[in-house]
Amino acid sequence: MGQKEEARAVRDKKAKKYLKYPEKAIEVGPKTVSELLDAMSQTGFQGKRLGEAARIWSEMVQQKGLTIFMGYAGSMSTTGQWKIVRWLIENRYIDVLVSTGANVSEDIFEAMGHYYYQGTWMANDEDLLDAKIDRFYDIYADEYDYRELEGLIKKFASTLDASRPYSTREFLNLFGKYQFERGIRSITAAAWRNKVPIYSPGLIDSGYGVALSLLKREGKLIRLDQTQDMEELGQIAERTKRTGVVYIGGGVPKDTIQLATIIKSLAEGGDEETPHDYAIQITTDSPQWGGLSGCTLEEAISWGKIAADSKRSVVYCDATLALPLIVHAMNEKVSSRNDPPDLSWVFNKE
Repeated sequence: MGQKEEARAVRDKKAKKYLKYPEKAIEVGPKTVSELLDAMSQTGFQGKRLGEAARIWSEMVQQKGLTIFMGYAGSMSTTGQWKIVRWLIENRYIDVLVSTGANVSEDIFEAMGHYYYQGTWMANDEDLLDAKIDRFYDIYADEYDYRELEGLIKKFASTLDASRPYSTREFLNLFGKYQFERGIRSITAAAWRNKVPIYSPGLIDSGYGVALSLLKREGKLIRLDQTQDMEELGQIAERTKRTGVVYIGGGVPKDTIQLATIIKSLAEGGDEETPHDYAIQITTDSPQWGGLSGCTLEEAISWGKIAADSKRSVVYCDATLALPLIVHAMNEKVSSRNDPPDLSWVFNKE
């Protein structure tokens, strides 16, 4: 063998490490959503990642002894996503929800019978202000209807015992029961009925904050204990064999869930990490700015939050595009969740 042939043989051997999985162009034809995402997973860029995320989440819900945490950030409930999250709870495709306050209040707005309306981001906002119309990019809401939502929260909070603090999980669980009894089928109502704990580390950054502030002015202060939230999240992580995470956006919900693994690790001595075994994220944030919302799942490996050998995928995409596709694919591929963890012990503290 000549020198050139030897060099080519060395190159071919090295190349085999990389050239394992041929890309497969998508054939146009009748397909279910899950079949389309399977096909996309064999392509490239964000289409590939979207298909991977659907596959990983579908695998998660079929695992035994796995607790699935979901972080729910942004303003997704105003854009028609909240019934998807409610469905995930009702079918136990998620076991714990950590949400912004907005996402577990703005769903109630529609569950009460009000409507969000399609609009345009090019609207005259001064004119909207005069008409008492609130704008969420290209979605409109009637300000007077929104005040009814805040009034419902305030009315519920007025029934609570002001002599003791509440974790946001306990507060939202009781509020879910309050709504369910009144025929309001929101995310929190579904969570109460299905014993899925919801935590909201930024609860007052929403209509909840408005309602509780107004109630305080009337002489009743309802206190929220967020240290109890973190303690419970750490206990959930400790009691489960393995954990998986789904992040819709990033922000405080994402880091709160990530910190649960740190609490678990430190509680168990701190010498060995106890990271998440599965992880997917849908985000439009970029990693180079250094923020938690955009940081890669690989970066989280350095903290012991995500396992180095985890099955993971970050989809850089608007969640209003990705979430409906992924969940509909799961609905087609996974008939039911056979072994969701029993978290009823969390609620026994009430």
